[in-house]
Amino acid sequence: MRINEDRLKNHFEELSQIGKLGDTGVCRPTLSTVEKEAFELVFTWMEEAGMKCRIDHFGNLIGRKEGKDPNAPVLMVGSHLDSQPYGGRFDGVAGVLSGIEAVATLTENEFVPDRPIEVVSFCDEEGWRFGKGLFGSRGILGMLDEGELLNKDKDGVTREQALRHFGCDPDRSFESIYPHGSIHSFLELHIEQGPLLQEKNQPVGIVTGIAGPLWLTVKIKGYSGHAGTVPMTMRQDALVGASEIVALFHEIMKQDPQGSTVGTVGSLSVFPDSRNSIPEEVVFTIDLRDIDLERRNHYENQLRECVANVAEKHQLSYEILEDQNSEPSFCDEWIKDAIRKECQQAGLHAPEMMSGAFHDALIISNTCDYGMIFVRCKDGISHNPAEYASYEDLAIGADVLYGTVLKMMK
Repeated sequence: MRINEDRLKNHFEELSQIGKLGDTGVCRPTLSTVEKEAFELVFTWMEEAGMKCRIDHFGNLIGRKEGKDPNAPVLMVGSHLDSQPYGGRFDGVAGVLSGIEAVATLTENEFVPDRPIEVVSFCDEEGWRFGKGLFGSRGILGMLDEGELLNKDKDGVTREQALRHFGCDPDRSFESIYPHGSIHSFLELHIEQGPLLQEKNQPVGIVTGIAGPLWLTVKIKGYSGHAGTVPMTMRQDALVGASEIVALFHEIMKQDPQGSTVGTVGSLSVFPDSRNSIPEEVVFTIDLRDIDLERRNHYENQLRECVANVAEKHQLSYEILEDQNSEPSFCDEWIKDAIRKECQQAGLHAPEMMSGAFHDALIISNTCDYGMIFVRCKDGISHNPAEYASYEDLAIGADVLYGTVLKMMK
């Protein structure tokens, strides 16, 4: 083991106390005081690893180790520190801490890379607070949507307000955009968030591509009335229509025989939300993902047709809003080959697999070549306090990351 396994473990343990939820979980909302506390701690570890650090105007924490040519395009490594509201302590964190450990190992070996290396914790990968994720990675590429800073969380706080409270200046965000060609390549380590590595009894895997997520918000509008007096045949019950759509959407998603298409309704709200009132409006979210864009588009069209038919059947009106739409992306062969060789040299038989979860790497792939390393997680559980990856597996993953960084420098 070339990296310092004990130091990496200690970093995981210490960081897991910030935003701790129960015995094993964490809740670190993006751009919160809790995430700022995490940034401050990780900032010190980046400095100890030999990096100069900053928080940019998109809320990204960035540590940079200079190379022999400071003007050369940068090798970027990283992930995120924000969590789900009911989250685990390894999602995202593994990529940031492994990146820091790799750079610390370079520094301790007095290795000066040919090009600069940056370790990044991207702002708001998860997307649950303001309704759209991958914010920091989209920000540095100039890919934000118009008006996105006005998105509000459940407390009515806008993203712009949260950024300013975090110490960022959205009016200067253009200063934080990376010019085209300034990022040479990107490497991300992440827990698998699935069961394949456990089934294969392997600590690490090689990612072949990332499924493209489509996020929609569906609004179904009916007419409210007294639950005890309006005859059933006269009702325009929005929840009845929404429930039928949700069930049909589930059946649409089961058509793929390989099971690589997945869809989820993860959030639903009812108005007026009263026991004895007929629901007038229901708003729910759609998360649809597939590595095959043509197939995903086909299922999206089926969903839209389903919404239209159900609305007509129950005399309801509807609106479908597109919140996020990212195309699938395949990892670049030369980086996969570097990871393969590193695994072979370590005596590892790393399976190759697609990622159903999206990652910041998906966005960064718009500007440069990228690769990903997966680390085994117990029972494939993630976005849950029961999420678990052993420190032994995480150290193996970090060591593979370190060796891959060396190969990518050549």
